[in-house]
Amino acid sequence: MYDLEEQEKVDALKAWWKQNGRTVIVAVALGVAIAGGIQGWRHYQKTQASNAAALYQSMQDAAQARDVKKVRDAAGQLMEKYAGTAYAPRAALIAASANLQGGDVKSAKAQLQWVVDHAKESELQAVARLRLASLFLGEKQYDTALKQLDAGHAAAFDGLFMDLRGDVLVAQGKPDDARKAYQAALEKLDQKGDYRNLVQMKLDALGG
Repeated sequence: MYDLEEQEKVDALKAWWKQNGRTVIVAVALGVAIAGGIQGWRHYQKTQASNAAALYQSMQDAAQARDVKKVRDAAGQLMEKYAGTAYAPRAALIAASANLQGGDVKSAKAQLQWVVDHAKESELQAVARLRLASLFLGEKQYDTALKQLDAGHAAAFDGLFMDLRGDVLVAQGKPDDARKAYQAALEKLDQKGDYRNLVQMKLDALGG
């Protein structure tokens, strides 16, 4: 038996529940769904990373065995099914090298461009741009090569970008501009690195 005050509290609670009960149930259900969704997403990401790692390892083994077809197939799967993982752009770079060795420049370009467009790490994008620019230089597409070198990139690659810019300018018959590019490259490269000596040789060859 309730006294009058207790009965009023119960009636008030019933009235509140009648008005807000559905909202509370929906909120609780939504909270449970979100928690379950987060847990499921984490499991999915873990599974994706695990599968991508295994596929990437098999691709590396194929690359060492110089099995270009297996490299291409594995890289294609990584780029298609596991594009969001860190393995995909690395696989694309390896596949591009394998394709170049096999003489398939078109596929190599496509894979390098994929890295530029999809890689989340600026360092990998820089590597891809350098390789693309080098390919365009070999095809005498000088302006296209320079566009790759004009793009933003990780600061650690400044010296390499300027060095390759110098190569493109030499090929264009612009020795003065090339000289400036090589000088800028020397300023950015490691003072004790062997690569710096190569750039210095290029600069010395230009004279002046």
